[in-house]
This record gives sequence, C-alpha cells and structure tokens, in this order.
Amino acid sequence: MSAVRQDAWSPEDDLMLAEVTLRHIREGSTQLLAFEEVGERIGRTAAACGFRWNSCVRKKYDAAIQIAKAQRQKRSSRKAVGAALDAERTASVAALEADAGRYENGTEESVSFDGIIRFLRQWKGTQTELTRQIRQLEKELREKDEELARLREENERLSSEVNHVQTDYRTVNDDYKALIQIMDRARKMAFLVEDEEELKSRFKMDANGNLERIE
Repeated sequence: MSAVRQDAWSPEDDLMLAEVTLRHIREGSTQLLAFEEVGERIGRTAAACGFRWNSCVRKKYDAAIQIAKAQRQKRSSRKAVGAALDAERTASVAALEADAGRYENGTEESVSFDGIIRFLRQWKGTQTELTRQIRQLEKELREKDEELARLREENERLSSEVNHVQTDYRTVNDDYKALIQIMDRARKMAFLVEDEEELKSRFKMDANGNLERIE
C-alpha cells in the first residue's frame, strides 16, 4: 500500500475550495481573493489553492461555474438599474431645487412658460431614455434567467447520465467477475475429468475373447 502524502488534498479541502471560489464568482469578486480565503482556512498558500483549482477541481464544476457567472451578471444588471434610478432621482431633485431657487429670486425665466416647457421636454426625454434602458435590462435579465434554467437542466441531465453510467459499469463489472469465476470452475472441472480418465484402467479383447488389461 502506498503511503499518503501529508500535504495531499482531501475531498473536504477540494469541496471548500469549490464552494468559496463559486461564491466569489457569484458575488463579482476575484478568484485570487477566493484562493487567499481558502488558504487562510486550510493553512495553504493562495498559489497552491490556485494551482489546485485550475489543475483538478475546476473541471468538475464547469456547469456550476456557468451558473455562478449568470448569477453575477444578473446581480450586476440589478445594480445598474438601481444606479440609473438613483441618478435620475438625484438629477430631478437638483432640477427642482434649481427651479425653486429661480422662483424665489423672482427671475424672468423662472416664471416664463418657455422655461417650463423646456424643462418638461427634457424631463420627458430623460424618462423615455430611462424607460428604454430599463426594458433592455429587463430583457437581458430574462435571457439570463432562461440561460440559468437551461444550465441547471443540463447539469441535472448530465448528473443523471453519470449515475446511469456508473450503475451500468457496476453491473457489467459484476457480470464480468461472475463469468471469470464460472470459467475458472469449468477449467478446474475439466482438469479433474482428465485426471480421472488417466487414472481409469484400460482393457482390450484378445483373439480368444478374453479381456486383458492395458497398462
């Protein structure tokens, strides 16, 4: 039996590396930060964690990585919508405060209909553009949701296929072992029959009709 290296990666270490890295991908963080976090928790360097991820663990979680990236994109889109809404609210408040200041100062522009019309047109144009951006982001979110659902379905299908293949492999392996055992028993029985035939005495009849033994 070969000795297990003291610095070998355990299944628990690989699982922790995968979970932390996928979490950082979902949250829009970097893989380097994920490797540093895992390294601190299991007593390894970030470089060792990165090498383990790229050389061994990553290939086992391709579907999960795609799902995490889709979730990251969805999170970023939501933040972009929120930022756009906040910017629009801030600009609206600033415009209203400026108009209020002009009214308080009693300037001619503050009471002119032309100024009010210009402000309303600008407001309408801004609202129209913001509505278009929101619809575009909503469309992208729906597409990402559909892609995420498709990846989950594909992941479940691949997992089911792997389970079926493993089951078929175990069945074939068991049948193969049983066949080997049957062939081994048949070979032993054939040897026993040959030995018995060799041990049996052989006779022949002479010219007078008497049997004589053949050595």
